[in-house]
Amino acid sequence: MERGMILLVAALMIYVSPGVQGTAHLSFVNTTVNITRHGCGVTKLCVETPNDCDPAGNTSCLFGSVVSTTPVAPNGANLSIQLRGDSNGYVALGLTVNASEGTTMLFICGQNSSDNGTFFFRTMQRNNTDDMLTATERRVTEIRGMVEGSVIKCEFDVPGVNASNTRTSHVTTFSILLGTGSFDGNVVGRFNATLNSGPLNLANPASNIQTTLAPTTNTTMGNNSGA
Repeated sequence: MERGMILLVAALMIYVSPGVQGTAHLSFVNTTVNITRHGCGVTKLCVETPNDCDPAGNTSCLFGSVVSTTPVAPNGANLSIQLRGDSNGYVALGLTVNASEGTTMLFICGQNSSDNGTFFFRTMQRNNTDDMLTATERRVTEIRGMVEGSVIKCEFDVPGVNASNTRTSHVTTFSILLGTGSFDGNVVGRFNATLNSGPLNLANPASNIQTTLAPTTNTTMGNNSGA
């Protein structure tokens, strides 16, 4: 019975157990994942390159979105993440408090070209100084992914994220990194970051939307002399 339940969960690619550790022992099958811009700036924080590209379209678009629960001390916040990109290796979303030092939590969604382009998921820790990647057992749940040609899409949840464990910044303030890398069937290649959002409050879907001040109205009255 237990074995049958494990196989069922693997087939559905939905993980409701205490948590999945995103390293090499995991295996997956493709499942439908729909990622759109719907809710960007309102219910989810979105970052992408090129700007305003459409993750549901047919053009190249590296896109990530984050929905954060309200932080609860001391556990932090739960994040629901979507990621979409074009790569024959992997696409990845990273969270870091400082992209030039310390480390980045890197969430990798990729395809194994040596195994018919099957989807895989990994969690890694990136050293922001020398770019070295180290496999890490970060708890991740509800992993879903799909591969269509060079397009990789995935969704997953990350419980208990807390930026203030090591810094004095807000518990949900991170810089988001988006990028790609290679995968040869065994080794996850270097992460090449193509977007660094700068510090954003993940709990505020509009934190990366610049507000525009209303234009001021010139109320100075000119001379109204008659002809």
